[in-house]
Parts: sequence; C-alpha cells; structure tokens
Amino acid sequence: MTIAIREFEVGFKRLYLPLGMYALRIVGDTCDAEDVVAEAFLKAWQAIGSGQEFDNFNAYMYRCVRNQCVSFLRKKQDTDNIEEVPEICDEIVDTSVRDARLWRAIDKLPAKCREVFLMSKRDGLTNAEIAEELDISIKTVKNQLTKALGRLSQSLSNNPKPFFLPFL
Repeated sequence: MTIAIREFEVGFKRLYLPLGMYALRIVGDTCDAEDVVAEAFLKAWQAIGSGQEFDNFNAYMYRCVRNQCVSFLRKKQDTDNIEEVPEICDEIVDTSVRDARLWRAIDKLPAKCREVFLMSKRDGLTNAEIAEELDISIKTVKNQLTKALGRLSQSLSNNPKPFFLPFL
C-alpha cells in the first residue's frame, strides 16, 4: 500500500521522538541523533516520491534509522559501537516509545520543577547541590522533586508498564 502525504505527516509526528530516543541510545549525542532521524525521514520521503510502497511504515522507519546510525558510526570510524547496534525488536521499539512518553511528560512540567528534576535525576546532583546552584532552600528542592514525581506518575499512570526513569 502506498503511503499518502497525510499519512507520512502523521507518521512523522508519531515516530519522530521515539526514533530520536532510539538513535540517541546508539549514537550517544542528541544533535547527532536528530540528524540521523532527519536523514531517515528524508530517505523515506524520497522513497515515497519514487513510488516505493511500505507494508509497515513503522518497521521501515526503525530499520532506516538503524541503518543511518550504523552509517553515522562508520563515518566516525567507531567500529566497536557498530558491532553493538542491536537488531530491531519489540523491546527496542517499546523502550523508545516509553522514553519518548517520559520526555513528553517531563517537558510538560513547570519550568522550575523540570529544572530541579533534571538536575537531580539526569545530572545526579544532590538536593544540597541543587539548592546551592539555584539559590533556593533544600526544602524547596524536595518539594519540587515531589511535585515532579507526582505529575510524572500521574501523566504516565495510564501506561500498564512499570514507571521508572531511564536516565538516560
């Protein structure tokens, strides 16, 4: 079946962030992962323009991103990591979708709450270090973290899989 422009747009919106999470785990850098995903979507768009048909657009895009990641690592002459690039499977897709959901939820946190949360969970800073860096009390840091975790748990509660933070 041929994918229409509208279907491509819907697929792009639905898959961009999960594919980015997948690429990030392989290439290790956000900007590089974004470039890889953009290149994969460009290739898909060109394939559609040339009349190629897809039985499963999602599977095609994950395969395309995987291939782009391997090409990227080859260009960097990072042969050790090329050998470690896993084949696409349900677990990999599920992980990238879960990570994308988590980041969407984090992005919806209030600015200060998000900042404190990321400093704690992503950067590994202690409450005291965060308080000192942001010039706020340790109690405020604890309150912001509690608020963040509560909102994230609520945002992700309709997910039947366990909630945990894959930092990252």
